[in-house]
Amino acid sequence: QPHLGLKYLEQRTRNYVHAATCIIDDMEEAHLSNNINAAGRAASEPELNVSSEVGRDRGRSWGWMLSAFICLNILILGCALVSGSASNNVKISTSDLQVFLIILLLLTSIWMIYYTIYMRRTENAVIYKDEHAGPIWLRGGLVLFGILSIIMDIFKIASYVGYLHCDSAVKVAFPVVQLVFVIVQTYFLWIHSKDCVQLQKNISCCGLMLTLSTNLALWMAAVTEESLHQTVLPDYEVNVTKLSARSLYISKAGYGDDSCKCSHTSCGVFKEAYYYLYPFNIEYSLFASAMSFVMWKNVGRVASEHSKHNFKFTLKDIVIGPVVGILLVIAGLATFIVYEIEMKTYRSDDDDINDHAVMMHFIMNIVIVTMMSVSTVIGCAIFKVDHREHVSEKNPTRSLDVGLLVGASMGQFIISYFSIIATIATGAKGHLNRLNLAWGVLMVFQLGLQNFFIIEGLHREPFHEVEDNEKSEESCFEGHKHKLLWKRRVLREVCVFLLLGNIILWIMPAFGARPQFDHDTEVEFYKFNMWAAIVNVGLPFGIFYRMHSVASLFEVFLNS
Repeated sequence: QPHLGLKYLEQRTRNYVHAATCIIDDMEEAHLSNNINAAGRAASEPELNVSSEVGRDRGRSWGWMLSAFICLNILILGCALVSGSASNNVKISTSDLQVFLIILLLLTSIWMIYYTIYMRRTENAVIYKDEHAGPIWLRGGLVLFGILSIIMDIFKIASYVGYLHCDSAVKVAFPVVQLVFVIVQTYFLWIHSKDCVQLQKNISCCGLMLTLSTNLALWMAAVTEESLHQTVLPDYEVNVTKLSARSLYISKAGYGDDSCKCSHTSCGVFKEAYYYLYPFNIEYSLFASAMSFVMWKNVGRVASEHSKHNFKFTLKDIVIGPVVGILLVIAGLATFIVYEIEMKTYRSDDDDINDHAVMMHFIMNIVIVTMMSVSTVIGCAIFKVDHREHVSEKNPTRSLDVGLLVGASMGQFIISYFSIIATIATGAKGHLNRLNLAWGVLMVFQLGLQNFFIIEGLHREPFHEVEDNEKSEESCFEGHKHKLLWKRRVLREVCVFLLLGNIILWIMPAFGARPQFDHDTEVEFYKFNMWAAIVNVGLPFGIFYRMHSVASLFEVFLNS
């Protein structure tokens, strides 16, 4: 019957629909279950990867913590021994300090030799290298200061041998061991300064921190030794402020008791020679400390393969900066030589000649600092209209460069501010005091401007990358290339001029210019011992700042 047939078909249709719905539901449940399982497996794999990464980071952290603990203890112990040996009231002799330093030098040299041999014998020991670390000018400076430090040690050995009959043999052994250490360390840092160590990370961390702390201990000892020769005054009947700075500086360049006489006649010559080499030895320790710290930060680091930009050094179309800079260096050297000759032949009965030499030195420094400040302002203005992106890549070398730049500038800041306060407090009477005040104020401005310029330049992308990215736009924007070349040319002119200016400001104090003592305002205000301590702490940092600025400006020049 038709009616029953329709019902039957309707019922069968409902059954088919229900069955299909069940099948679809089962398929969706199965699919959902598979997705959940797959998601679970996918989630478990990253968890395993993360846990393994955490394990590796945790192991590396233990190495870093242990190495930092070693460094801290060595520095505190070294600081205690250096301070004790510098005090007449503490029964710690110079020989005790030198025994401690000899132990550090031997341990560090042994580790550096072991590291070099192990890396050479192990296949693919160094997979990654930080191309920003240990640039050629930094390693070149290390070699230069290392050679001068070796010459200083040779002079020390020749001088101390004359006192062996009445003084400790440790004083001869120390420069011998230090000479060997300088040779080993210079080779080690020249070859391995770019290494991103992936093998024996904990041992490498501890070894590099041992190297860092040894160099800092040597730096503390050298600064203190040089300071002692300058701050302990002999008993003069005349007024201290009327003595030449050269007399105060070299009068205490003796070693041992007065009763211990040198057995040969050349002791005085060697003492005079290595006195002038102390700044280079101090710079060497700072350079080596900085490079060791970068290597320590790079332990376990996977460096980017394309993070290095290769540039060719060229002075094409750069005229004003080099010419004016070279003229400034020549003028600075000429006045510096005249100033040194006048102060070497100090005449207590003719203050006018001595004041004339100091005034000439002040004026020359004011001219140099003023011209550098003006050129830095021009460079900063170019950065304001420059549309290059800032570097996004994080790099320990770049962070250290900035930290060293700002930290080292604090030495010159300290000297300048103390000098400004002393000059203002005494009324700034006389042309020498007014020149000294102007020099101090201008130096503060120049340091601040130059720090900003260098830091900004180091964090900008190189110009050639902007050119590559905008080549497609050159057809639409005519004149773009000319504007870019104009900016590049001005920045290069500024960089070259500042580089040469920093060189002459490095040469003068490094080779013995001490206007801080040849002009008596600060000595009278702070008294000689306190003022000498301020200068002897701040001046090595100031010298290092100028040298580090030269390297940083060279890199900014290449990026431009």
